Amino acid sequence: MSANGLNGKAALVTGGSRGIGAAIAKRLAADGADVAITYVNSSAPAQAVVAEIIAAGGRAIAIQADNRDAAAIENSVTEAVNAFGRLDILVNSAGIWRAAPIQMSLADFDETIEVNLRAPFVASKAAAAHMGEGGRIISIGSNLAERVTDTSLSAYSTSKAALVGLTKALARDLGPRGITANVVHPGSTDTDMNPAEGPHAEHQRRKMATPRFGKADEIAGMVAWLAGPEGRFVTGAALTIDGGANA
Repeated sequence: MSANGLNGKAALVTGGSRGIGAAIAKRLAADGADVAITYVNSSAPAQAVVAEIIAAGGRAIAIQADNRDAAAIENSVTEAVNAFGRLDILVNSAGIWRAAPIQMSLADFDETIEVNLRAPFVASKAAAAHMGEGGRIISIGSNLAERVTDTSLSAYSTSKAALVGLTKALARDLGPRGITANVVHPGSTDTDMNPAEGPHAEHQRRKMATPRFGKADEIAGMVAWLAGPEGRFVTGAALTIDGGANA
C-alpha cells in the first residue's frame, strides 16, 4: 500500500496507547489517516503516541475510555467523529489476559468476555452508524482462538474464538453497505505484556515454524493492508500472523 493510501480517512484504535495498538495507530497515521486512540488509566503513554503522530505531520487525539464501560466506548466513537468529522476505520485492539484454569473465578471470566468480546460489539455497533461505503472494522484476536496449546486459557481463548463469530456476523450485516469486518490473529508478539526475552518466551518460540517473536509493526502492517484500498474485497476473514505456531 502506498504511503498515502489512507489520506482523508479517520480511524479509532481502542487500546492504542501501547504495544500492538500503538503500532497500529502510528502505522495508520503514517499511511495518511487521522487517528484517535483510547486508553484506560495512564494518559502519558497515550499522549506520547499522539505526540509522535503529530510530530510526523499527522492528526491524532487520545480519549480515555475503559472497555468495561459501554457508555465510555460509545462516547469515544462520538469524540472521534466530532474531532475528525467522520469515521472510516475501527480497530478493536484493547484486550486483557486472565490466565487461569477452569477453576478461575466467574468474575475473571466475565471481565475477559466483557473487555475482549462485548466491547468490540459495542464499539462496532457505534462506529458502523457513522461509516459509509469503504468502512473497515478490524478486531485483534489471537492465534490461541484457533489452537489452544496450553492450559489456563479457558476465558481468553473463548473470548477470542467468539470474536471470530462476531466478525463473520458483522461482515454479513454490514456487507450490503460496503463495510468490511475482519479479525487479525497475532501470535507471540514482542510487547511489554509479553516480551521476547521474558520468562515464558522460549516456551512460546519452541512452537513456531520461524522461532522468533513477531514485532508489533508486523501486526500493524497486516491491519493497515486490510484498512487500505487493497483490502477492500476481504471480509469475514480471520487472518493469522504467528510465525507458523499454528501450522
